[in-house]
Amino acid sequence: MPRRPPRIAFIVIRKAALLLIGLALFSASSSAQSPDQTPEMSADPQIAAALKQISADHIQANIDKLVSFGTRITTGPQDEATIKSGRGIGAAREWIKSEFEHYSKDCGGCLEVKTDTFTAPEGKRVAQPTELTNVYAVLKGSDPANASRIVLVTGHYDSINSNFSDVTGNAPGANDDGSGTAVSLECARVLSKLKFPATIIFLTVAGEEQGLIGSHHFAEMAKQQGWDIEAALNNDIVGGDKNPGQDHSVVRVYSQGVPAGLTEQELDRLRTFGTAGAETDSGSRELARYIAEIGRTYDTGLKPMLVFRQDRVMRGGDHYSFNEQGYSAVRFTEFHEDFHHQHQNVRTESGIEYGDLPKFVDYDYVEKAARLNAATLASLASAPAPPVNVHLLMKQYDSDTRLQWDPSPGGLATGYEILWRLTTSPEWEHVQPVGNVPSTTLQIPKDIYFFAVEAVDQAGHRSLPVVPTIQR
Repeated sequence: MPRRPPRIAFIVIRKAALLLIGLALFSASSSAQSPDQTPEMSADPQIAAALKQISADHIQANIDKLVSFGTRITTGPQDEATIKSGRGIGAAREWIKSEFEHYSKDCGGCLEVKTDTFTAPEGKRVAQPTELTNVYAVLKGSDPANASRIVLVTGHYDSINSNFSDVTGNAPGANDDGSGTAVSLECARVLSKLKFPATIIFLTVAGEEQGLIGSHHFAEMAKQQGWDIEAALNNDIVGGDKNPGQDHSVVRVYSQGVPAGLTEQELDRLRTFGTAGAETDSGSRELARYIAEIGRTYDTGLKPMLVFRQDRVMRGGDHYSFNEQGYSAVRFTEFHEDFHHQHQNVRTESGIEYGDLPKFVDYDYVEKAARLNAATLASLASAPAPPVNVHLLMKQYDSDTRLQWDPSPGGLATGYEILWRLTTSPEWEHVQPVGNVPSTTLQIPKDIYFFAVEAVDQAGHRSLPVVPTIQR
């Protein structure tokens, strides 16, 4: 993927002396380390061709089908008669499963279609113990040494209206979250035709509206079973609602900062020694930056807007369930939400239309979101595993930057690259290939830059970057 030179030609820093020192040290480094020689790389032709197969028509048909179930409220009836009638979350669940099975048949049985069924206990939005089912399809990695690595895309297939306990009224859920479910389905339909070294899971969960119940169970199960989930992409409200404030060229990507679930010892280490940017360099933030890079590399028609928050103010999503288990996860959401079309009974009042109806969904926008997701999944599943035990060595005090790491597991890596950016920059600005080595020293001042290491294979696929921890 290309690393573009900084967009800002001149950077004003109050402490001018520090900047001059940094520039002097930088110019003293080898010419190969100059950002002017940053390597550009073309998109993977196989991935680029697959993205063209993603279809707004397929997406619209899937969203229309989800809406046709009337309501998909998690706590509604799921008995056999209700399912046969074509109404409710049980009928939606069976249809999603059948779609995954249809895609698997088309690719010669390449997908393992599975369900994760459990009982949600009585709670604030669950009146009585209720059976929930997550439905997912697994595209097993083709390389035995990398098949245990997992990248995942998810959306929630349940819906809700103005009354969280209304199990009979209509809750169309076209955008929230028929759109995210459609992204998972469309990614499965298209990417299942290809093979990747690592495994991709296409997931749809229930119980999001009752408190992220389905995703919490799935992520907890994954952690207990030791699944190596490198990235989880949550799509929730990616319908590009047709409201006057919408920007149909932008999608928000939310990412958590300091990871959740750290032990007190780990938090103390962050406070005492730091990690060369722990506040803005969590695994989820590196995933978000990777997505931004994908948006520049592939023609998806959608620009990722990186929002350095876990989610919108006082709100949450299924990516949080994966964050809780220590996995890197982000949320995709349309640029401008219209709350008239979320969690609302379908009605018209004072000339305003309420309800999450298909007529408000921009299917071309959902197509773009699916392309961005598919490109990210395919790129990560094609790439080597990230390097491990990445350290910034601090055995002596000077201006050089000494980095050390253990090889990328799985044997795909043929080299490594060092990334760096000014501490004031949100995205990586420079890259330096260093070859197939376990360490390097750069004559670049560590005090004004953040650094990371990524693995690269022979075809140029790049792993997620890993920010070093400090080793004395």
